Formats: sequence, C-alpha cells, structure tokens
Amino acid sequence: MGSRIAALLCAALLACAAASRGDAQDAYPTHPIRVVVPYPAGGLVDLVTRVITERMAQKLGQAFLVESRAGANGTIATAYVAHAEPDGYTLLMITDSHGVNPLFYRDLGYDSIKDFAPIGLIGKSPLALTVHVSVPARSVAELIALARADPGTITYGSIGVGSASHLAGELFKVRAGVDMVHVPYRGGAPAVNDLIAGHLKTMFLSPVSGLPQIKAGRVVALAIAALQRFPLMPEVPTMAEAGVPMEVGYWVGMAAPAATPPAVVAKLEAALAEVVADRDVVRRLTEMGVVMTPLTAKAFGDFIRADLKGWADFAAQATLKVN
Repeated sequence: MGSRIAALLCAALLACAAASRGDAQDAYPTHPIRVVVPYPAGGLVDLVTRVITERMAQKLGQAFLVESRAGANGTIATAYVAHAEPDGYTLLMITDSHGVNPLFYRDLGYDSIKDFAPIGLIGKSPLALTVHVSVPARSVAELIALARADPGTITYGSIGVGSASHLAGELFKVRAGVDMVHVPYRGGAPAVNDLIAGHLKTMFLSPVSGLPQIKAGRVVALAIAALQRFPLMPEVPTMAEAGVPMEVGYWVGMAAPAATPPAVVAKLEAALAEVVADRDVVRRLTEMGVVMTPLTAKAFGDFIRADLKGWADFAAQATLKVN
C-alpha cells in the first residue's frame, strides 16, 4: 500500500510540474527579453534588430533589450547564446556569417545547426560590386578584361576573412576566371576608406556603406549580386545581367537556444511574422537597404542548412583557407 501511495504522489508531482511548465509557457513572456547582436552597435544588423524588437515588444507586451557582443565574425555572441538558458529570454540575431564560420574557425564551441532553434528570417541585403573611380572599368566585362590582362594586380577589399564581402570576391574570381588579390580589414570603415582613397581597386559593398559613396561619385557600382535589381539602385544591373551570375549578400534572422520550448518558439515566430509584414517596418527596413524575404521557423532552418552546405561545397573547390 505504501509503495502504491508513493507512486501516486510521484505521478501527481510530475503532473503538477508539467502543468506549471505549461502555464509558464502560456504566460510567456513575463519579463524583458534580451536579444544579442553579434556585431557593433550602429551597423546594419543592430539597426534592423532595433526596428524589429521595438514592434515585437508591442506585440508581446514586454521590453526587448538589445545587447551587442561583437567579435570574431559573430562567433562570440553566437557561442554565448548557444549556452544560454533556453527559456526564451535570450535570443540571437543570426546573419550570413552563421553558415560560414565553421569553415574559418576552429573549436567554435557550438554547432551552427544543432544548438539553435530558428525563429524566422527577416530579410537580405545584397552586395554591390564597386570600383574606385580611377579604375578604367564601367562594367563587369571591362573589369574582367582588366584583371585578365594583368593577373594579380587588382586588389579587392573585405571587412574580414569569412565575411560576405570576402566570399563574394572569391566567388567572383571563380565565376569570372580572374586572379585578384584579397585584402582583409577589421571592419567596414577602414576598408571603405581605403577604397575611397584608391588604395583598393574594387570591393563588394553593402548598401549601407556603399550607397552614400556611390551617390557622391567616389566609387562606381558595376553590378548587384542579387537575383533582381536593387530598389535603391534600380539603374545598376544584376551580376547575372552582367554575365557573371551570383547571389551574395547579408541576411539577418532570429534564433533561440536549441532546447527552448516549442510553444515559446512558436509565440516568437508568430510575433516576428506579424512584425515583418507591417507596412511601416517594411518601409523602414527597405530604406536601410534590406530586401524583405521573411521565412517561417522551419523554412529558415532549411535555409540555414542550405547556406552552410553551399559555402562548404564552394570552399572545397575554391582556394579558400579553411580550418
């Protein structure tokens, strides 16, 4: 009889605990949510995050606190969130670097797929192939001709090894069949400054840093590395139109630690979906150079896996320095 009573008490306690967890998930969120950005404040990812979280706070009735943890191409912030409490109160903004960092860094301390629960993709920001005004090329074909005529003399800059600007340059070299010299920088500002000064010949620039320089006539945009023309530069052809098909740019989405309860992830996914469909949010992000390409949590997970595989396959056939 005693053992039977003990078993019943144990079952009751387990049922109460399960009910308590269910109630907590239904009530989520009950206090502010921290969103970790893997890049410095003031950059594109940070700006997108602040627009998105401002509206998500309104939807969910709790403050969203944006925290920058920059360094090592996003791996510091990513590792931090991977090991955070999976309760829905610590989230991560993940970007294009998420799928390529395993190629360039040893011992990340996390798995880009297994350690995260995707919430949703927000949008993409395509890169523009630009040249300094002194370069005698006003089309992709002319740039290719220059590079082939004098191999190894044209420099292209990037914001760092493994960045989208680096990978775009390497992909261009392969697709165009040219030899150019990679010059990596620590961040966008010094790279753009050297491009403006003519120390670099070419670079794939983001709209945020590139558009002001293009409009000022300091650099020339030859093509957009996207499937469609970029709304903020409609006169610039796509790389496919220029004869070198390629799609490379920044993308940004939201994720949580892998063990976050499905009900919490679903609530965040629904709120994010509403926010990215908001006309004012779309307008504000479009003005920043973001092309809205929202995806559900499942579709975003598939997107991340495909992105990681695509760059791994490319690294295997190209001369990229991987770990």
